[in-house]
Amino acid sequence: MSSERDFNEIIMSLARKRGFIWGPSPEIYGGSSGFYDLGPLGKLLKNRLENQIRAAFVRANFWEVECPTVSPVEVWRASGHLEGFIDPVTQCTKCGQIYRADNLIAEKSPETNIAGKTPDELTETIKEIGLVCPSCMGNLGPVQAYNLMLQTRLGLDQEAYLRPETATSTYLLFKRFLTFFRDKLPVSVFQIGKAYRNEISPRQGMLRLREFTQTEGQIFLLEKDEIDWPQFNEIRDEKLPLVTSQAQQKGNYDPVQTKISEAVKKSFFQKPAYAWCVHLAYNIFRQMGFSDNKMRLRQHLPTERAHYAADAWDVEIHTESFGWVECCGVHDRGNYDLSRHQEFSKQNLSVKVDKKPVVPEVLEIAFGIERPLFCLIDNSFRPESKERDTDWLKFPAEVAPIQVAVFPLMGKPELTDPATEIFNQIIDAGFVAQYDVGGSIGKRYRRQDEVGTPFCITIDYTTIEDGTITVRDRDTMEQVRVHRDKLNDALKGLVRGRIEFNSLK
Repeated sequence: MSSERDFNEIIMSLARKRGFIWGPSPEIYGGSSGFYDLGPLGKLLKNRLENQIRAAFVRANFWEVECPTVSPVEVWRASGHLEGFIDPVTQCTKCGQIYRADNLIAEKSPETNIAGKTPDELTETIKEIGLVCPSCMGNLGPVQAYNLMLQTRLGLDQEAYLRPETATSTYLLFKRFLTFFRDKLPVSVFQIGKAYRNEISPRQGMLRLREFTQTEGQIFLLEKDEIDWPQFNEIRDEKLPLVTSQAQQKGNYDPVQTKISEAVKKSFFQKPAYAWCVHLAYNIFRQMGFSDNKMRLRQHLPTERAHYAADAWDVEIHTESFGWVECCGVHDRGNYDLSRHQEFSKQNLSVKVDKKPVVPEVLEIAFGIERPLFCLIDNSFRPESKERDTDWLKFPAEVAPIQVAVFPLMGKPELTDPATEIFNQIIDAGFVAQYDVGGSIGKRYRRQDEVGTPFCITIDYTTIEDGTITVRDRDTMEQVRVHRDKLNDALKGLVRGRIEFNSLK
């Protein structure tokens, strides 16, 4: 790997070449920042991640819903987004370029503390550190609040907005949830769908998009449920890599492996139910293929938290491209959301507790899917070496876009016919497979290594004689012969991590 090239450009070059990520979109019109297309392999990878996310939520007894992506202005006034969903922006007085002020300060002066500062305070900070326009060196204007929501209209005259997250549309269903769940709390639901944020100057490629797919899990519960949470006992002895707000205030950002029960005892997590949510979020990212040594949980500083948040932790992934990247937020939202919608809609969103109306609390797990998708490509990248003359991707087998590639040794009917049969057999077993007959076997192996395919199957003349085929392991490049009748079971064990490749020998 050349040290002269930026690592992110190496990743994006491979992603563009092999059909993971294209853009900015639309490319043929010059592209608009904050919009990217997923090519065939990018879409397959995203599907894999969504499947892992969906399975994790369902196993945790969440139910999935789907809601409209557009809502009238009254919804966003009630949710607080009209007033509170803003970014601080500054415009160059010379060239007119617009920047997000906090990001620009953090980029040019990382040691400057800007957490929780108002637009006026950020304006003063820009003056104090002598920050100027990166494009033309002109003076920057005063910092102003800019609302990130995309506005539209319903019909001719009804003001509306595209949702900036999926959570609000989920909250609007609370009365329906009560009926569906027979008036019993806790209620756990999740949603996977599009969200939109009109970022001023999106940078860092896939990490800051104007249109993205968001996953949000919501638990509606009472205060007593937050303390008496039966599932907590299942995870109390597990450890998590925590970076507490106290540690950050001392300048320490190294994660400390901490037993969950100890974290609750020390009030790192305020409530057992919330601790369980943090563990669930961390586990979802594990199941998406991230290793423990690439993840940490960072607590929000008091100045970072929303005014209604009792607590907030982020799942962060370490990348070679951008260092630590925030990928998921876990929030204790209190009863803010349902109280606001009850007030503005004039609908009763409370439940009876000891014959008194109580508005339930909400715990939330929220993240976009494109960020972990990019981070997984970054984490999986391996440079060419003496043993392998191409850059390659070491995706975990269960989330690899293509799990199996099938190669007839040559394009002759006596080999392509059984190869097609085996390919169809693999597809019928539920794997995503690719059939490839072009070029030498060595070139075909390299093509599959580049896109992260964990296993390649070669059908040769020995297959005709005794029914065995060659299985090649991407990571070690070792090969072993397996009878075609046992192939599906072997692949299921390999892909799901139940058996080791060496056990097939």
